[in-house]
Amino acid sequence: MASEQTSSEYISHHLTNWTYGYLPGEGWKVAYTAEEAGLMGFKAIHLDSMLWSIGLGILFCTIFWMVAKKVTSGVPGKMQAAVELIVEFVDNNVRDSYSGTSKLIAPLALTIFVWIFLMNLMDLIPVDFVPGIAGQIGAAMGHDPHHVFFKIVPTTDPNITLGMSFSVFALIIFYSIKEKGLGGFIGELTLHPFGAKNPIVQAILIPINFILEAVTLIAKPVSLGLRLFGNMYAGELIFILIALMPFWIQWALSVPWAIFHILVITLQAFVFMMLTIVYMSLASSTEH
Repeated sequence: MASEQTSSEYISHHLTNWTYGYLPGEGWKVAYTAEEAGLMGFKAIHLDSMLWSIGLGILFCTIFWMVAKKVTSGVPGKMQAAVELIVEFVDNNVRDSYSGTSKLIAPLALTIFVWIFLMNLMDLIPVDFVPGIAGQIGAAMGHDPHHVFFKIVPTTDPNITLGMSFSVFALIIFYSIKEKGLGGFIGELTLHPFGAKNPIVQAILIPINFILEAVTLIAKPVSLGLRLFGNMYAGELIFILIALMPFWIQWALSVPWAIFHILVITLQAFVFMMLTIVYMSLASSTEH
């Protein structure tokens, strides 16, 4: 930690994204302070989150494409064995949890698991390493390194986690309508959980059913995204707090926490994948 920074400034710096957006009175620009980033509101994009998430997605696709291109039926190499293990693991979970017939679910589950795992894995890089390099580059360009923000864990950004979860939500809506028809989908939202044989009573219950079912439906992507964000953000914050401590205490705490965090980053990728499979299975089911 730079000596001229207070603890609160250090934490704020490491939790602020590299933001580009529209600042009232100054136009489109890169935020120079956390306050400027906050003022940009929804007219902003987190460049670091986009860079790392897209870059890791390309890395994932490249690795799997190279392995698929060189796959052999003989004794597999270490990379092929690792990829086959992941694919088999995801495939088994899809077979056990998904009751529909769509061929999209297995590739979707694989993409979600590996992509989120890679994004979570960035949390194991020392908190000052990449931001420090970014600060040096900024200083070489004439900027104050304390005003150069660069986060490297995309899943600590709610824009990324909620973006993925609402993409899953769009698929849930699509498959619900595809499998049950528009009438069946609307019926699920309005005729359950309370029903009645009397049409007048049923008409009275429709608004109540709709409110309950709509809240349940919307809660799925919100909880899916916020769960991932909350766990990864907390993990990142602990690493930052450890970095504020004396050097010898950092090593005593960071290594055990990093080992434990390996379980957390894997578990969070697995939970997101499994909930996606379950939600897609429910959307594809015609049973009420």
